[in-house]
Amino acid sequence: MASRRLGWLVAEEGFAPEKLLAGDFSGAQCAGQLASWLHAARPDVLFEASSLNAETGEPAITHIRVALEYGAHAISANKGPVLHAHRKLTRLAKTKGRRFYFESAMMDGVPVFSLFREALPAIEIRGFRGIINSTTTVILQAIEAGKSFEDAVSEAQRLGVAETDPSDDIEGIDAAVKVVEVVNVLMGANIKLGDVDRAGIRDITARQLQEAHEKGEALRLVSRARRRSDGSIAASVAPERLKFDDPLAQVQGTSLLIAFETDIFKELIIGERDPGPEATAYGMLADLVNAVRSP
Repeated sequence: MASRRLGWLVAEEGFAPEKLLAGDFSGAQCAGQLASWLHAARPDVLFEASSLNAETGEPAITHIRVALEYGAHAISANKGPVLHAHRKLTRLAKTKGRRFYFESAMMDGVPVFSLFREALPAIEIRGFRGIINSTTTVILQAIEAGKSFEDAVSEAQRLGVAETDPSDDIEGIDAAVKVVEVVNVLMGANIKLGDVDRAGIRDITARQLQEAHEKGEALRLVSRARRRSDGSIAASVAPERLKFDDPLAQVQGTSLLIAFETDIFKELIIGERDPGPEATAYGMLADLVNAVRSP
């Protein structure tokens, strides 16, 4: 196991879960760096859950690449490697007879990527729309309830859905990263973060939210992508007013929802209600099970 504070730790007899929960790392030795840790620990799989670096995807990309080169499956909850190196890492995994899976990098482990990979072969995704960032929903609802923008951000931080610096959520960067993930992985495109037209929620006022409500609408940060007739992709993240009977308008709190338009299903909706950290952990576990089951 490894963390920024502890470094790369190896325990000859393994780590007992009860000791890890108690913060007891007695008997563990520091391997110094990733390559040394891989040779000392001899893992069958690397779980990568470092913080997102939207600009470069590092150091997560290096962690995953080195693990695959060693011969371990790579399971990630980090959006950066999918954003910047999905194809390279997937090709590398294939040459090594291993898997690079990343379900928890999208919607807390909800089966978005694996659904299409395993259960819906030969389907064409023409586009999608969704509420795929929970922090902005929490903030907008708090403002509508009468809180200031700053107090609404504090509420999201108290709930654990916003970082100490929530700029990536507020400015729509986190949602745009997820748009790129879905477009490139499931629609076979190759767009960059800068290709997503993006507007955040920083300038949304309580009055705008109230006016929308009075007209039977909810204001949400909506992520969209659609394939144009020439094959290119139009992608965006922006606040939108949605009629109350729209499934996206009904998303509350920390819930998430994505709706796909395909050649078979007019609107295939996948959602989750108020997920907790265990959902992300489950997504990584499910990826591991699918990786070792794969032929």
